[in-house]
Amino acid sequence: MYKLKGTIEEDLIVANSKNEYEISDKDLPLHCPLPGMYLWNSHPKVYLPLDENGKAMCHYCGASFILRN
Repeated sequence: MYKLKGTIEEDLIVANSKNEYEISDKDLPLHCPLPGMYLWNSHPKVYLPLDENGKAMCHYCGASFILRN
């Protein structure tokens, strides 16, 4: 049976539910909302550049992202 992405059975993360997210190399290139989040109640996907300290901030929702290795 084909399962639609974003269905309740997948236990996706609620988009924009936190103010800060830790990401790793596997999350690059970074975009908000992150993979595994519901998209129906979020903003459009935007790619975010990391600064020299491995941090980024989404200008839509204000979420901050920190690269952890």
